Amino acid sequence: MAQMKASQALVKELANWQVDHVYGIPADSLIDGFAAEQDLIRYIQVRHEEVGALAAAAESKLTGKIGVALAAVGPGAIHLIYGLCDAKMDHTPMLVIISNVTTSMINTHYLQDMDEDELFAGLDTFHRQVSDAKQIPGTIRAAIQAAYKTQSPSIVIIPDDLANVEINYEPMPVHRLAKPVLAGTDAQVAQTVSLIKQAKRPVMLVGKGIRHAQSEVAAFSQKFGLPVVTTAPAVGYVASNFENNLGSLGTVGTQPAFEAMHMADLVVMVGTSYPFMRFMPRTIKTIQINQDSQALGEQFPAVQLVQADAKTYLAQVIKTQPDQVPASDFLKACHIARQNWHGYLDERVAARPTGLLTAEAVLRGVSQLSTPDTIYGLDIGNNMVWSTRMLPFGNGQEMTMSAWFGAMGYGLSAGIAAQLSYPDKRVITVSGDGGFSMVVQDLLTQVQYQLPVINVVLENGGYGSFDKKKPRPVKAITV
Repeated sequence: MAQMKASQALVKELANWQVDHVYGIPADSLIDGFAAEQDLIRYIQVRHEEVGALAAAAESKLTGKIGVALAAVGPGAIHLIYGLCDAKMDHTPMLVIISNVTTSMINTHYLQDMDEDELFAGLDTFHRQVSDAKQIPGTIRAAIQAAYKTQSPSIVIIPDDLANVEINYEPMPVHRLAKPVLAGTDAQVAQTVSLIKQAKRPVMLVGKGIRHAQSEVAAFSQKFGLPVVTTAPAVGYVASNFENNLGSLGTVGTQPAFEAMHMADLVVMVGTSYPFMRFMPRTIKTIQINQDSQALGEQFPAVQLVQADAKTYLAQVIKTQPDQVPASDFLKACHIARQNWHGYLDERVAARPTGLLTAEAVLRGVSQLSTPDTIYGLDIGNNMVWSTRMLPFGNGQEMTMSAWFGAMGYGLSAGIAAQLSYPDKRVITVSGDGGFSMVVQDLLTQVQYQLPVINVVLENGGYGSFDKKKPRPVKAITV
């Protein structure tokens, strides 16, 4: 056991959990611990706390490790809300550490004295303000454990006068509870196979829950002859050149995906609680396979609900089918629709309205920069629609986006996190001019830390809107 400042003990506890960098703007006395222990953890000084919070969320989505953001009292703390909402809605483990005024000034109407406890109470599942310096490392430990357990943000508030109090600290072994790998029963597997074989137009709808089951999804699709439709956040988990891949669904999706879903008589939902299923015809039968029991039946009534790990359950079902099912007329029609769609995209690439490039042409060019290990950070807006349609996936490429919250400014922030987490990989961000302008100041963060991120900005000058009398084609600016 060693004696040190509480702020140093905080940094050592973070390092004990394999955290190697945090994002923020110098947060009162808390920064002293990071200065003293900079060999343990790298402090990434962003230009806006919002970017720090979004980067922490993106890092967690990409690596599976907890992302950490730091902010000073009051105004700095409020700026973290944007990223906290993204992490909460995308079920992402994240730790936010916030400074507060000194303990003697709390609730006295002092400068920047605000009720941070009340402000953040609804944005996390672990929320605690320490009242004694000795509580700091233990509270950080409990917060990280809770974030991993609940896959959500944790918040720790530290009054400014406690950070540099001398305390005794001794690291303890850490243990992340692994999710149990749930398998289906023989009866469930038999029912799934029976429902698929009875269907004339079955479709497979996959979400983020297939991240670790990508090969099983492709094998399942081929073995049973099912076209695959993805949710937007899962677009990177199915290879772009897979012949059964019809693309993503919804307003950001593709025509063949839309048509197949509306023609389907059975939808096999794997690893998704797709929110727009509620608008699909009730005549469609569904099988839902999900590790999370809360997600089962949440959006659409199903004829079969299976709480199981996607990789495990799909492998169980595949084993029951020794031979590949011949392609049905429905699957053949889906293949034709896919070819027609790609032909349409090729036409969009070739189009030159008023002599300028189309967004599709720009992103076709971006795809030529893509390497097998490329990570894409996608912003929200039309740029995300074009990106999910045009960028190549399936050769090891990864993509991250603000899925449920839809936070503009996410792309550039995610680029910072991706390049820091994977310094040897190529990182490309795609943003619209609106989202990029919200966080453009943190281009300086990429420069300061010499991060070779390729930032592509699609600009139409109007947040996706156009003057009907004077339509403005998209221009591309690569930074």
